[in-house]
Amino acid sequence: MIIGTCLILLNVNISVAQQEFDRKNIENAMVKAVEWQEQHPIFGSEPTDWTNGAYYTGVARAHKATDNMVFIAALKTMGYRNEWKTPSRYYHADDMAISYPYLYIHNNQLRKDLVNLEPTSTFINKHLFEDSDWKQGKGDKEFKTILWWWCDALFMAPPVIVEYSNLKNDRKYLDAMHKYYKQTYHLLYDKQEHLFSRDTRFLLRAKETDLKEENGKKIFWSRGNGWVLGGLALILESMPKDYKHRDFYVTLFKEMSFRVKELQGEDGLWCTSLLSPESYKHGEVSGSGFFTFALAWGINNGILEKDQFENTVLKAWKGLVTAQDSSGKVGWVQDVGYDPKPASKDSWQNFGTGAFILAGSEILKLRLP
Repeated sequence: MIIGTCLILLNVNISVAQQEFDRKNIENAMVKAVEWQEQHPIFGSEPTDWTNGAYYTGVARAHKATDNMVFIAALKTMGYRNEWKTPSRYYHADDMAISYPYLYIHNNQLRKDLVNLEPTSTFINKHLFEDSDWKQGKGDKEFKTILWWWCDALFMAPPVIVEYSNLKNDRKYLDAMHKYYKQTYHLLYDKQEHLFSRDTRFLLRAKETDLKEENGKKIFWSRGNGWVLGGLALILESMPKDYKHRDFYVTLFKEMSFRVKELQGEDGLWCTSLLSPESYKHGEVSGSGFFTFALAWGINNGILEKDQFENTVLKAWKGLVTAQDSSGKVGWVQDVGYDPKPASKDSWQNFGTGAFILAGSEILKLRLP
């Protein structure tokens, strides 16, 4: 009787696992998330801001993985609404993020000359090659000492620049990107922890203004590191294999991936404060979504060993789907910020939805039994 019961439980578990990782179920979860998000825009946010840039980057990747017309329809509607414009803070990396979906639509257009890339071209060239106070270390705050002074910037701008460099077949854009990326790396990357501080306030250099956790450990924000690792996956996918600095990005991707793997919670998700899970004892979806996307991408592209990372990724996806309710809304997303804060089942943001569908876009590609 006991053996029979065990066999029944095993069959039930296999059935549940098959449902969770059935391609159609994963795609349906992504579609429901986008349909819900399209009906619930963030009140007061600019349609070209970084939150929409991150969200529609997820939508672009979802379309690339599935060819589902729901996703391309959402992308085209967004582009027409925005008139393909960018914000005008040419010095600010966040404002480049909206150009990732523009470039995706351009490269996968169904009609010639659909996308007007002039605003994107203007932004990228001004951002990289025109002088600004931040490039000279004259930012308006002490910690704004370089162009990309916050780690989030490594998701917002570099993947766009790599795509644009490929479009123009001109590696001067890659070289400029690498220059500014290395500045951020040298400023914010902790070579012992293999994680990025969000900005210089979190470096713990024995200054009164430095911030730390109550347990005395450094503050490493989950979403901040998710921005970096997810951005690295996007960079590496499009960066030419023979680019002279590619090995730097591969090495960084691997280092961070192994560290992130060590910090995964029992529920499959990552807490908002990576070295202080006791601060907020729940998983958070935006950082976890970006981590899941990146780790799954690493497996799918042969950079991470499947036998070392597959269980981590599958466990993470199980955790992510529990954050989506029957309406399609994705909860447990920390609000806009720059350091660890709590979330709840009712807290949502469009970039959290973007992280969720980014993760799904790579989970779909895993070769599962």
